[in-house]
Amino acid sequence: MVNPIAISVKKLDLYYGEKQALKNIDMNIEERTVTALIGPSGCGKSTFLRTINRMNDLIPNVRIEGEILINETDIYSDDVDVEMLRKRVGMVFQSPNPFPKSIYDNVAYGPRIHGLSNKKKLDEIVERSLRGAALWDEVKDRLKDRATGLSGGQQQRLCIARALAVEPDILLMDEPTSALDPISTLKIEELVQELKKNYTIVIVTHNMQQAARISDKTAFFLNGDLIEYNDTDKLFSNPDHQQTEDYITGRFG
Repeated sequence: MVNPIAISVKKLDLYYGEKQALKNIDMNIEERTVTALIGPSGCGKSTFLRTINRMNDLIPNVRIEGEILINETDIYSDDVDVEMLRKRVGMVFQSPNPFPKSIYDNVAYGPRIHGLSNKKKLDEIVERSLRGAALWDEVKDRLKDRATGLSGGQQQRLCIARALAVEPDILLMDEPTSALDPISTLKIEELVQELKKNYTIVIVTHNMQQAARISDKTAFFLNGDLIEYNDTDKLFSNPDHQQTEDYITGRFG
């Protein structure tokens, strides 16, 4: 069964000044799947991830051509509300970055920014989001404690809860386990599998085994080109391109 398309990328080019970082990217990302982006450092995968919620807008001299459609709307058209886009397309970064506030206030931050002040509703959102990030049972008795006192793995799950609190449709993850120990990494991977029941997830990873374990589809980037995009099982067992095989077997990268 083919899921509906959540993100449609058409002829996407991205330039940092004169340097072209993404070249003519075409791909459709399905709803409620995990799509892994792999490739060596500097190949364009994190740059591509950041195009999906316009994080690259914050970088000087970036120029983008082509289209990214979400719900059939080109997110780079002039009338798109970027704040609302980022509400619908959440982001989790490589290193956990909790705010220097309480656990509760970290999760409630987004809903408050969007105008919610009702304590009962905030309480419900905080609990639902922490449960969604598989963290509630560990922190429910210390919601007023500072978030920076949590372990690294807990902080990353808190950042996931913070992203979930504004009820996104899409969750972008930029190497979310690279700073974590193996046990915390496993918890995040299990969480990703649970979250895809309700969210479309796009994840950048340098870990081939992780991509093979948790993703439904994998995209291999090299020097700004999308070399291959296929079902994960197919891409890892029988890739269509020699460059893909060379990368996943460790011949370069």
